[in-house]
Amino acid sequence: MKEDYQTLLQMWRDEKQKRQDAEGELSIIKGIGNNSPEMKALKQELENVKADLARAKEDHQYDNMVHEHELDSLKNPVDKLRKKGM
Repeated sequence: MKEDYQTLLQMWRDEKQKRQDAEGELSIIKGIGNNSPEMKALKQELENVKADLARAKEDHQYDNMVHEHELDSLKNPVDKLRKKGM
């Protein structure tokens, strides 16, 4: 029975060491990956795309406002003509 306990205890220690080693390697990989030139370039590209999207939304809103104003200016003469005719 004591041998079984010692075997289990050694297995637990081995498993604990393997887990700690894996966690350490993972943190190293994450650190290298996040600071790599490729990751920095991708982050910069993402920021550029976000900025482009924001500008496109603003441009689209401006275009909508201009079109709405154009439509209003076209409606006004028609309304005036209708009022004169009546």
